[in-house]
Amino acid sequence: MKMIEGGVCAPYGFKAYGMHCGVKSNNPDKKDVAVIASEIECTAAAMFTKNVVQAAPIHVTREHLKDGRARAILVNSGNANACAPHGERYAQECCRALAELMQIPETEIVVASTGVIGQTLPKQVIIDNLPTIVANLNDRGSEDAALAIMTTDTVKKEFAVEFTLSGQRVRIGGIAKGSGMIHPNMGTMLAFLTTDCDISSQMLSEALHEAVAVSFNRISVDGDTSTNDTCCILANGIARNLRIGSKGEDYRIFTKALTELCTRLARSMAKDGEGAKHLITCTVQGAASEEDAETVSKSVISSTLTKAAIFGCDANWGRILCAMGYSGVAFDPEQVNVAFASEAGVIDVCRQGRGLDFDEALAKKILTEPEVEILVSMGEGEGQCTCWGCDITYDYIKINGDYRT
Repeated sequence: MKMIEGGVCAPYGFKAYGMHCGVKSNNPDKKDVAVIASEIECTAAAMFTKNVVQAAPIHVTREHLKDGRARAILVNSGNANACAPHGERYAQECCRALAELMQIPETEIVVASTGVIGQTLPKQVIIDNLPTIVANLNDRGSEDAALAIMTTDTVKKEFAVEFTLSGQRVRIGGIAKGSGMIHPNMGTMLAFLTTDCDISSQMLSEALHEAVAVSFNRISVDGDTSTNDTCCILANGIARNLRIGSKGEDYRIFTKALTELCTRLARSMAKDGEGAKHLITCTVQGAASEEDAETVSKSVISSTLTKAAIFGCDANWGRILCAMGYSGVAFDPEQVNVAFASEAGVIDVCRQGRGLDFDEALAKKILTEPEVEILVSMGEGEGQCTCWGCDITYDYIKINGDYRT
């Protein structure tokens, strides 16, 4: 398995393009609509936000994917089309317009939106520009698509991986957006994945659920879960590997590669958290179970006080034990060890639940690095888990204080 260039266009048979259409009417320099399309019909699977309030595109896409088939993805940024007038009708009209241009059934379109909630989707600017987008679809268009789905993101998220199944080269590519309103169980994020693997829709769905559980569902930026979260994957089978129809060795290899790709995308979202200066990786070992380790790790990366301490490069390990303590997991605090690590080194700050006399200057040097690790040992068993988050800064308030206006 190796990482390659190309994003969603790395797998054979996929093209993409993104451009400014006018959804972001006050910023003509920003791309805001993208299409990702396959040369042939694909098996498809998707996962969505756990928020009870769900955007119109989610309802439309759920309906379209009932048969586990799709051909193209249409996505806009700048407007969430959530809790908005005519939401589902406008989403359907955009799908219909793209389907007519591509000469495919409307039900083969996956649709997604991201941006401000409660405002009417300017569907006509999308529809009017779809002929241009379709005409410009190309096998190097992943970057344009990745840029078009960004909202408060500061960098594009785009990766691809290549591996071998039954003697055939197989690829999976992906783009994602997400910077704020991110919390475990699908935070505000869109992720679009493509593969030329030949795999049934049932196995594709199960692989996606496995991958998301240990990647996108293990990140947190601010504790908010959005109305629009969508993670979708299309598989066109052009790689001509032996079809994956059950959970054998090929399924395991495919899921491992998919998990690696999703993890890279998830880490990039946590690192690009709104206003963030640090990527925080929390690894918990020695928990009674993997579930306990995940719960504790999520509690630590979600702790506002811990995030603030990392922003200030303050080795305030007490906030970590505090977050562990209210996680809901039962454990013996006097078995807990805590250390901080980065490229600048490693420093132990707590052993058996008690503070150590450590070098504050070294600790600050370690925490000044852009990527910081919190290493926790619990002494309860063999369970372990890694989750990712970011610090909270003054800029987070500035970004979200006037996001709509």
